[in-house]
Amino acid sequence: MPVPFKLPRFYPILDTATLEARNCPVTSVADALFDVGIRVLQYRHKDDWTQRHFDEAKKLAQKCQDLGVLFVLNDRADYARLLRCALHIGQDDLPPLAARSVISDEILGLSTHNGRQLKFGDEAPVEYLSLGPVFSTQSKFRPDPVVGIDAFCKLRELTAKPLVAIGGITLTNAREVLDAKADSLAIISGILPADTNPKAVRRRAEEWLTALA
Repeated sequence: MPVPFKLPRFYPILDTATLEARNCPVTSVADALFDVGIRVLQYRHKDDWTQRHFDEAKKLAQKCQDLGVLFVLNDRADYARLLRCALHIGQDDLPPLAARSVISDEILGLSTHNGRQLKFGDEAPVEYLSLGPVFSTQSKFRPDPVVGIDAFCKLRELTAKPLVAIGGITLTNAREVLDAKADSLAIISGILPADTNPKAVRRRAEEWLTALA
């Protein structure tokens, strides 16, 4: 298992469905994020994979490796192994022990949504956990029940592992989530301005980095 690491506070996630709905290429948004010096990037594709998606993830993985950015792939342990990248799994994916056997010593994260899952994750062979949705979110087709700030703060005590807050986090409420002891904030829609072009995304990412400094 890798040496314990510290997650950066700003954890942008490229959700392919969200970007496709806005007619915005994944690689364009990624390049804008690279330009401002992000330290972690997650590729999230929830539909069936095609060669195009794998090639897209491969390109991003290589760029992240060149820049020293942690590249995280959602759900697919087999593809993460091929790309030699970090993996983030959910409650309906391979269980952590099985995923660990596939990706070996790469970084592994696990999504949790309540205290029971968080306790399990604390004992599982994963390097970090996520907890949410903290607020109501539109980025998931069937979102889990909202956790809320008060419960997040209490549940934070159940693990010493790095904890990523996710779900409905905006520039307006980000400081409140950090005050609840989140180590990192996962952002999906929040990195995308109404006019989703590389320049606007770069400006929004700079706002995030400034707000979380």
